[in-house]
Amino acid sequence: MDLTTKKDIDWANLGFGYVQTDKRYVSNFKNGAWDEGALISDANIVMNECAGVLQYAQTVFEGLKAYTTQDGHIVTFRPDLNAERLAQSAKRLEMPVFDEKRFVDAVEQVVRANAAYVPPYGSGATLYLRPYMFGINPVIGVKPAEEYQFRIFCTPVGPYFKGGAKPLTIKISDFDRAAPNGTGNIKAGLNYAMSLHAIVTAHNEGFDENMYLDPKTRTKVEETGGANFLFVTKDGKVVTPKSNSILPSITRRSLLVVAKDYLGLEVEEREIYKEELADMAECGLCGTAAVISPVGKIVDHGNEICLPSGMTEMGPVTKKLYDTLTGIQMGRIEAPEGWIHVIA
Repeated sequence: MDLTTKKDIDWANLGFGYVQTDKRYVSNFKNGAWDEGALISDANIVMNECAGVLQYAQTVFEGLKAYTTQDGHIVTFRPDLNAERLAQSAKRLEMPVFDEKRFVDAVEQVVRANAAYVPPYGSGATLYLRPYMFGINPVIGVKPAEEYQFRIFCTPVGPYFKGGAKPLTIKISDFDRAAPNGTGNIKAGLNYAMSLHAIVTAHNEGFDENMYLDPKTRTKVEETGGANFLFVTKDGKVVTPKSNSILPSITRRSLLVVAKDYLGLEVEEREIYKEELADMAECGLCGTAAVISPVGKIVDHGNEICLPSGMTEMGPVTKKLYDTLTGIQMGRIEAPEGWIHVIA
C-alpha cells in the first residue's frame, strides 16, 4: 500500500468536522447472525421510517483515531478497548455484540482503504474513526430491534484546539447526565442527546462546559457531557472520579498509567466530593478528541473556584501528561505493550 500519496487537503487548517472519505465498513445483523461485512462507497443509509433507532434511540457508538507516527507508520491507539466498550454498550441496550476481533479488523480495513486521508506526521491533524451500531428494522412496540447495522466511517480532523489549549471555564450543572442506575457507563447516543440542552444552556451563560455531579446525592464529581475529569492535588497526586455512572474513558485510563509508570506520580481513582474542588491544583477534561482540555475555573452557582494553574495555559502536571501520552501515540516515546496497533 502506498502511504505517501495523500489527498490534496490543507491539513494545517482542518477543523474538527466531517469530511466525507472514500470507503466505510458495513455489516448487517439478520436472522441472529452478522454477515461478512464489506467496504462500501455510499455514505448514505437507507432505512424504514419505523426503524428502531429512529423510534427508540437504540444506538451505541465509539470514537478513536488513526495517526501517522514519527517513523511513517499508520497506527491506532488501543482499538481493542474500543471494541470491548462497544460490546458492553451493546449488551446494555439489548443489541447483539459485534465480535471484538472483527471490530479491530474492520478498523484496519477502513484505515487502509482511506490511507490517503490519514494526515501526515507533524500536521497536528488525525484521522477520526466513528464505529457505531443501531437497530434498523421497523419497531413500533417498545422492544429491542431484531435487525442491526454496524458501521465505521472516518474523517480527517484538525486539532481540537486551534492555537493551543486554553483553560476552560466550566459550571456545575443543575441537570443530571445519567440516572443512578441508568446508562451513564456506556457510550449510547441517548446519553449525548440528554446533554445537548445542558451544554447549550451553559454556552448561552458564557461557560465552555458543564460539570455533572452524581445523580443520587449531587455531592460528588462525575464527568462532563463528553469527557472524564482528571485532577492534580496540591501535593502532586493525580486523582480521578470513581463512579458506576460515568463512561470508562480509554484516554483517562491511559493517562493514569502514564502518570504512574512514566512520570512516577501517585495515582488514585476514588470518589471526589464537590467540597474538594477548592483544594485542587489542576483540572483537565480527558477524551479522544482533545486528549486533555485544561480547566482554569469552576463556577458553582456564582461561587468561583479558580484553580492555581490559572487561565493562560495547561498546568505543569497536566502538560506533562498530555505531552507524554501524545508522544506515545505519535511514536516519539516508547509505548506500553499492546497500546499501539500498527496498521501499515
